[in-house]
Amino acid sequence: MDATAVNFQQDVLEASKTRLVLVDFWAPWCGPCRTLGPLLEKLAAEYAGRVALVKVNSDEQHELAAAFGVRSIPYVVAFRDGKPVSQFLGALPEGQVRAFIDKLLPPPQLALASRALDEGRLDEAEQLLAQVKFDIDWDARVTTLKQAVAFARSGGSDTDLLARIAANPADLESRLSLAGLHAAAHRYREALEQLLEIIRRDKGWKDGEARRQMLEIFNLAAGEAELVAEYRRKLSSALY
Repeated sequence: MDATAVNFQQDVLEASKTRLVLVDFWAPWCGPCRTLGPLLEKLAAEYAGRVALVKVNSDEQHELAAAFGVRSIPYVVAFRDGKPVSQFLGALPEGQVRAFIDKLLPPPQLALASRALDEGRLDEAEQLLAQVKFDIDWDARVTTLKQAVAFARSGGSDTDLLARIAANPADLESRLSLAGLHAAAHRYREALEQLLEIIRRDKGWKDGEARRQMLEIFNLAAGEAELVAEYRRKLSSALY
């Protein structure tokens, strides 16, 4: 797709929270651009949804080109988690472009662990996460998935927990357990609401456990930007 200053936020920054996005700064008169462009399209197709390609005509989009300091083209910037993480200049050969992409993609165990978690295969998910070697780029994602497994193991019945809370709204343990059940089922709003109520009733309960779990859910729900922003504001208000 083609990017402009109008759609860059949505098609690049937001999109990069779920997959790697390559932004190709080019121009119609640029010979090397005509070589690199088809190669990038080919590779993006080969990676089957794990990589998105966005093209920016630097002749037309002066604001974007200036924002990223583009002085020569083709110039490719890779985005992940809403920010630029790497770049290269010139029409590199296929092997070097493929290596550039591979270095920025998450270890395959992460995708497999995420799928195992979604399908309820918790032991397998934990085993896959244990196989990921230390890598500062992916430590946060590993931690997030491990927390998701912990939520999924929380067990119990939401009906029973709701009954306990109805009988005693100050039952913070039941609220914490219910938040875990909601988070494991990807019902992030409901989970955040229970944790927020704990904080409203007792900010320091269990050394700030509710706040810690809210921050974990913000990571799990990173693709739901409006929800996360809403509850970050509510958390700040409850704390201060």
